[in-house]
Amino acid sequence: MKRYIPLAALLLSACATEPAQQIYAIDTAPIPASIETAPMTGTGDKADDPAVWVNVANPADSLVLGTNKDEGLHVYNLAGEELQFLDVGRVNNVDLRGDVAVASNDETNSISWFAIDPVTATVSHVGDTPTQKDEPYGICAGQVGTTYYAMPTYKDGMAQVWSVQTDKMSEGPELVAEIQVGQFGQLQLEGCVFDEANGQVFLGEEEHGIWKLDLNDWSAAPVSVDTIAAQNGLVADVEGMDIWAGADGAGYLVASSQAADRFVVYDLKAPHAPRGVFTVTANADGSIDAVTHTDGLDVSSAALPGFPKGILVVQDDGNPASGVDQNFKLVDWSLIESALGLD
Repeated sequence: MKRYIPLAALLLSACATEPAQQIYAIDTAPIPASIETAPMTGTGDKADDPAVWVNVANPADSLVLGTNKDEGLHVYNLAGEELQFLDVGRVNNVDLRGDVAVASNDETNSISWFAIDPVTATVSHVGDTPTQKDEPYGICAGQVGTTYYAMPTYKDGMAQVWSVQTDKMSEGPELVAEIQVGQFGQLQLEGCVFDEANGQVFLGEEEHGIWKLDLNDWSAAPVSVDTIAAQNGLVADVEGMDIWAGADGAGYLVASSQAADRFVVYDLKAPHAPRGVFTVTANADGSIDAVTHTDGLDVSSAALPGFPKGILVVQDDGNPASGVDQNFKLVDWSLIESALGLD
């Protein structure tokens, strides 16, 4: 079954006429990077989006998956060393739930699927699902019970919902909804994240702000969470986003405010109050450079070696020069928690 769900006309008009916003000053907390991955080979805009896989049996063997949007998928350990490279084409964003990862592949116009072996901690490409739509851009994964979701997003403001039962993965997913967020062809989506505990999905509209969808009712209209115009820290482009998940649905939403080289934190539960803004700076001895112009990011609240409260992983546009040797930086969540006074 496929449904096409337009947003209310009033919201379409408001988004379409919103003027471009300038970068504005706001108080930010400096947070040093802890670890960086090996750089991408070659120059240019290559690194894009990370995803953290937690090895439940042995957290020290957890992985960071990172897309190279010109070539394929890199796999790193928590020390930032590259362990694998999967030559699967131009994958832009990646996300995972459990031992299954998905990536938006705009070379094949498909969702690329990956299996992570929990014993060997190795990643395998297991197939591709044509999206029936050109150039899938962002993607996020979710799981509710035995239903696994993959949501590719598009530059024309469309988000697709694909689902498959976890015991029938070999049969492939079904397209269950197409949701138009903003005016068709004008408003670009990329980053998104499922918040299963609270029944919602957050989406970043690059030149407007953050929306949320009702995970239990795909026909419900998207709801605005924050806008660039509100000046809580967002500027264009609103890019990667993920959540730090606490107990009983509590936690935080983190979003990349790309042009300002900063990150905005919100309460995960409604009304999603802004909790602060931070930047990722060079470490104390200068061996790891500061983060600029972040595209994708990922958060894990799992306790990992050296990171008892979890980690934030962000793409770094310049290492140190823009478009040269791009990579990913790992940040200790406990430093963010302390600097912003998070509970």
